[in-house]
Amino acid sequence: MIKLGVNSVLFKDFDFETAAMHIALAGYDGIEIAAIKGMCEHLELERWEEQSSIIRQIADKYGLELLSMEVASLDEQRLEKAFEAAASMKIPVVNVGPGGKSEQKEDLVRSIETLDRLSKKAETYGITLCVKAHVGQAIYNTATTMEAIKGVDSPAFGIDMDPSHIYRGNENPEEEIRKIIGNVKHVHIRDCKGRTQGPGAIENQACGRGDIELFNYCKALVDENYSGPVCLEVIGAKEHTLAQVSIIAAESYGYLNACLKVLNANQPNLV
Repeated sequence: MIKLGVNSVLFKDFDFETAAMHIALAGYDGIEIAAIKGMCEHLELERWEEQSSIIRQIADKYGLELLSMEVASLDEQRLEKAFEAAASMKIPVVNVGPGGKSEQKEDLVRSIETLDRLSKKAETYGITLCVKAHVGQAIYNTATTMEAIKGVDSPAFGIDMDPSHIYRGNENPEEEIRKIIGNVKHVHIRDCKGRTQGPGAIENQACGRGDIELFNYCKALVDENYSGPVCLEVIGAKEHTLAQVSIIAAESYGYLNACLKVLNANQPNLV
């Protein structure tokens, strides 16, 4: 079953309860909690034990599942804490980026070796570690994603397939997703205008406003029987009002929900 969520990084200028309230009002099934050092720490891994019961209470209050956690970095000490927190809070997926630089073979090898080691660690906690192709980093397209799939030997490893990074890497995500769908265990989703380095203004990251064929991307997920979180991940470089970010969340839910309706997907919030 596809479950729609929002990465709380969209609400980085607001507290977690405000984020959860507005994500629930928009109609989503769940939330991906941001634990991204230097950007958004709705979950502070250094004191996760103090926060865990409060976060669960807030999620329960607004009827949201804790679908995933984004840590972003491959810092092993932070990820150890992330796995502990995820296991305790019953968060099934921890998402990271690959690090390194594109077209640097040694960086790709190092990234895959690190992911292999960390996935085996995640396995001991019953957590799935997912990585996504990221523009400019060691894993940045479908070919390098497939190298990671081959190089990581753990059932606790998966791919977080973000169509905006694939699109901005000059590939068509609605086609590429079908090549790796068996290993996709999480989806970050957003739109973008053009094949630029950055994702652009938050308004253009709302699903349906950009150039990515997101309906066909959703169709591929449904056709290939993907079951798991699809979390809106919208990142802005400046402060935004609560109205601005709530509109992005609600508009994206409307678009994705409509896509799933047309595709007859078994999505629980369909009406």
